Amino acid sequence: MTQDPMLNLLSATAQGDKAAFAELYQASSKQLYAVSLKMLKRKELAEEALQEAYVRIWHNAAQYRAGKGTVLTWMISIVRYRALDILRYHAVRKEEDLSDNDGGTQLTSEPMTETQQGLLEKCMAALEVQQRQAIHLAYFNGMSHHEVTAHLDLPLGTVKSWIRRGLQSLQRCLKL
Repeated sequence: MTQDPMLNLLSATAQGDKAAFAELYQASSKQLYAVSLKMLKRKELAEEALQEAYVRIWHNAAQYRAGKGTVLTWMISIVRYRALDILRYHAVRKEEDLSDNDGGTQLTSEPMTETQQGLLEKCMAALEVQQRQAIHLAYFNGMSHHEVTAHLDLPLGTVKSWIRRGLQSLQRCLKL
């Protein structure tokens, strides 16, 4: 079995070697940018996701585990998560900007009526505190599950369970 050529660069990056990180960037940035651009479809968003991904790669290089895939695969997953975070963030912002700006924007979803908004608030208030907080962070603040776990300092499985059960409760409540 041949060794991943980027493994030495990532290992050196984990030790704070800036030259190795620059070399890692040169070796991988085109592939990572292509993934980001394919997902986000806009150059400026793809560049933003790529920049944020490399910051995470720098800070988390020591967390890479060889048994879970190649260095490039690990880096691609970081870019994908950042791109998904950006997509989620912009979807949330689009819902917040439902007001008609100069009549020029055609929106894909209808704004909620006051009755619907009131029902949603009532159903959110009926959730357990932990579920409500996790859902608010993930869907209203646009955080990824990993960011929610870091923010709440809890295991990923716990946060995912709270969100899943909370969304199921919301769905039942909203159908009444």
